[in-house]
Amino acid sequence: MNSLPLAQSGRSVLEVAILAAREAGNVLISHFRSDKEIKHKGKGNLVTEVDILSEKLILELLKDEYPDYSIISEESNSSVAASGYTWIVDPLDGTNNYVFGIPFFCVNIALVKDKDILLGITYDPVREELFRTEKGQGAYLNDSAIQVSRESSLHASLVGLDLGYSYEQSRELLDITNKLWGQVHCLRIMGSASLGLAYVACGRITLYLHRYLYPWDIASGLLLIREAGGKVTDWQGRPASFQSKQIIASNQSLYREFMRYLG
Repeated sequence: MNSLPLAQSGRSVLEVAILAAREAGNVLISHFRSDKEIKHKGKGNLVTEVDILSEKLILELLKDEYPDYSIISEESNSSVAASGYTWIVDPLDGTNNYVFGIPFFCVNIALVKDKDILLGITYDPVREELFRTEKGQGAYLNDSAIQVSRESSLHASLVGLDLGYSYEQSRELLDITNKLWGQVHCLRIMGSASLGLAYVACGRITLYLHRYLYPWDIASGLLLIREAGGKVTDWQGRPASFQSKQIIASNQSLYREFMRYLG
């Protein structure tokens, strides 16, 4: 990471990403309790004018600081290919929670180079919790180093999941959770894949499952978990990339137990 050029302002890439996440978080908080203009992108998939405001702020700041970097963002640049240095941005992960007044949502910003994730920020503005990581530098919650849970028993595990917007994939995941029920301590549907992954990284959740994801949902979380000592793969057991649609995230030993159970 030290080889990355400084921003136009002289800030480091980490400083720029944190500034963008915090300022976007302020936008989310300032509109959280107000009436919102809501549009449907698909069944169960909402977008508000606040998503757009947050995204606009982030993209303008990133473009000003790093004009030569590409940007993939959920609401306006979702079809851009990751080539060279590329920012991957989710201005509001957990929109359904946000719309219904549930205080569990976040801002996601990652920097990748081709297929390599270099930096990840997941910021929860409600709790002022900033999960951050740089490749090879560990994972942190605010200023404290974090690591994944050491739990090795599925029966003692809190398992998080989300269903996504694919009916077929959601039905398959519900079938799996039906099998898991009674085999784990408890199950939680999170409503934010990004926070689900961040919670695995800091040990609050022992295992997280999802079967229909996008790069802006997971790019930050993948690096957070790996830098926190965890393991995250697709459902075939291959190392997950930010282009993976399906993921399983946990610590090494619990992951092995779960995959035996799944098989």
